[in-house]
Parts: sequence; C-alpha cells; structure tokens
Amino acid sequence: MSRSLSKRYGAEPHTCLRHRAILQPVMEILFSIRTPSPVGPLFLAASTIGLVRLEFEAHIQKLSSGPTQLRESKPALAPYVRELNEYFSGKRREFSFPLDLRGTEFQLACWHALLEIPYGETRSYRYIAQAIGHPHAYRAVGMSNNRNPVAIVVPCHRVIASSGSLCGYGGGLKIKRKLLELERAGLHSYSCLPLGIGA
Repeated sequence: MSRSLSKRYGAEPHTCLRHRAILQPVMEILFSIRTPSPVGPLFLAASTIGLVRLEFEAHIQKLSSGPTQLRESKPALAPYVRELNEYFSGKRREFSFPLDLRGTEFQLACWHALLEIPYGETRSYRYIAQAIGHPHAYRAVGMSNNRNPVAIVVPCHRVIASSGSLCGYGGGLKIKRKLLELERAGLHSYSCLPLGIGA
C-alpha cells in the first residue's frame, strides 16, 4: 500500500495487520480422553472450568463452531474418570465435579432440569417441559436431550415417554436400559457392577 493510499484509508500497512491479528479468535484448548466403560467406549473433554463433553464414542457431536484444540491428558481427566468409575460400581449417586455446559438458553434450561432428577428415578418429557415453563414444548425437550453434551452426568437417560416406554436415547436404547437398571439396583446395593472404566 502506497503512502497516499494509506492516507486515504487512514492506516499504515503494519497498523492494518496488527488490527487484523487482534480480531483473530482465540484457540481454546480442551483436555480429552477416550476410555472403555461397562456401557462402551466413552469420550470425555474438559475445559479449565469443567466437563464439556461426555459422549458415547459412536455418537460424538461436533465440539464447537470456534477454533478448538483437543489435548489428550489422563491427569486432567482423572477426577472425572474416578467419579464415573464409582458410579458404574454402584458407589456414587451424584457427581461433584464442575460442568461447563454450552448451548442455547432453552437447551441449558432443559439440561439443568435433568440434573434435578434423582438417581434411580425417571421423569417424562412433558414433566421436564412443564418444569422449565414451556408445558407444550415436550418435543423440543426431546431434541435438547438428544443434544445433551454430557451423557450420564446430565441424566437424559432418566427421561422417558409419558406411556412409560423408554423412547429414544443418543447412546441407544440398550445403553439407556442398562443405565436405568444399574441405578435401580444401586438403590439397594453398592456393588451392582464391579467393572470400572479406564481399566
């Protein structure tokens, strides 16, 4: 760019480049791990805030629209894996680690409502819709459940149809049934499934 043109556009070339660099989006680093479990391989990803993803490996959703780098780290995910291990062994009913849930306002409302469903119990899609103040949006609730990025911990497996049927589940109905059976058995025993994860 000539000096006359730089005067016309109001900036020197190096100034434009500097401004362009400032506008570049920041790369987010997520720590991740893939690990076996009693319900199949799991993918976990966490930010510095908390758990971002817990998904069945066969149904991993796109992470985000922004620039994201996955960095494998067993130490960073160890606290999450430990509590999941305790859950699968029937020794844990609630998770204490932080979550970093990301979604629309409606999705977040649905996911937070799921966190209120007690261990070993179920609720209907209609019940969740009423709980978040949208009594007729039970189909949208079902779609939000399908987009749930943190399976098991945000217990969308505890949501069933009003008729009592299991209805859908991102990980498949076989896994949904197994998780519900695990929790119901866990109400009476602390050693229902001896298998841990990450073995």
